[in-house]
Amino acid sequence: MPEIIVHHLNNSRSQRVLWLLEELELPYSLRRYERDAETLLAPAALREVHPLGKSPVIEDGQRVVAESGAIVEYLAVRHGNGRLLPEPGSDDYWRCRYFMHFAEGSAMPPLLLKLVFDRVASAKMPFFARPIARGIADKVLKGFVLPQIRAQRGYLEAELGDREWFAGRDFSIADIMMSFPLEAAKSRGGLGEESPNLLAWLQRIHARPAYQRALQAGGDYAYAD
Repeated sequence: MPEIIVHHLNNSRSQRVLWLLEELELPYSLRRYERDAETLLAPAALREVHPLGKSPVIEDGQRVVAESGAIVEYLAVRHGNGRLLPEPGSDDYWRCRYFMHFAEGSAMPPLLLKLVFDRVASAKMPFFARPIARGIADKVLKGFVLPQIRAQRGYLEAELGDREWFAGRDFSIADIMMSFPLEAAKSRGGLGEESPNLLAWLQRIHARPAYQRALQAGGDYAYAD
């Protein structure tokens, strides 16, 4: 099997790919990229790998795979030999598929909006524009973004009320996908002591040896405890 190449951007979703590779004990190599300190965008060099110039991207032989959810599913199905995947057709299987999509489709958008509007509120701008821009940011945050984050936090807290892992009884790729939005929520989305189930879940994933190995491989990661 050829070694998998991971195009890894600091403080990004690609940390989940490293974690999965460590869980599956697959050989891989890293090509590192750093965000622009001002814009937080990926460098233009990533466009040489994929036209959209985003991370994560992997190369597996001649195949290039982008999008973290697609990469996680691809690696688990193609190279996992059944590991971290619930039995097809079972209730846990469908829960796994649901949370695989929930992670990016529902959990991340309000967190990204909060990041954007927080930056708008703190950005340097002409004095006459500040009240307007900050007023709009505050209105959107309080009227839409923060209520969405709170509703999702309550929902996910309840989902872990009678199970340790998102797909059910066993750790799965659903937990790997859910790690980034919940780490981001703890960092900037208000996830705290009112969510003991989610905090306990974060402690469980952070204690996994493969997670720790992925941190060592990937370098600085702002969302880890």
